[in-house]
Amino acid sequence: MTRLTILEYPDPRLRTIAQPVDVVDDGLRSLIDDMLETMYASNGIGLAATQVNIHRRLLVVDVSDDHDQPLALINPEVVEREEVDVTQEGCLSVPGIFDDVERARRIRVKALGRDGQPFEMRAEGLLAVCIQHEIDHLEGKLFVDYLSELKRQRIRKKLEKERKLRAEGHPAARPKAPAI
Repeated sequence: MTRLTILEYPDPRLRTIAQPVDVVDDGLRSLIDDMLETMYASNGIGLAATQVNIHRRLLVVDVSDDHDQPLALINPEVVEREEVDVTQEGCLSVPGIFDDVERARRIRVKALGRDGQPFEMRAEGLLAVCIQHEIDHLEGKLFVDYLSELKRQRIRKKLEKERKLRAEGHPAARPKAPAI
């Protein structure tokens, strides 16, 4: 497996709308494995293909404490949303930033699994939030888009400063909390 590079905000490639996956084959399953390895190594609980500069409708999630319940959703679509809740989100593409976002508390989603077979599932709580967050990535949307323009500007400046420090050889602190 290969650890992939995660694009960071404000990289314009994160705004690319992902295209549907036409064929589920060994190459796609290998990409799923690489995305899971990348997500786990980055202390994440979700990762969309867009975040690793592959603009296909594919995401992986695993909200389990032991990282033993990986789930791949190919061409995912939320077909039902119930209730609304505000939860704190973070993102591997916006490292170290966490803020409140309003999402559906429960969803029903349909997708293809890693075997290429269609399925539907219900998700609630953190899993529902994670799936919605990752589907947003496939649409070229980031969680910071739910925040005010002022907050987005501050986040952009903070991340640019951290990147500059890293480029100069100073290790930038990274959060230990899981990011979506």
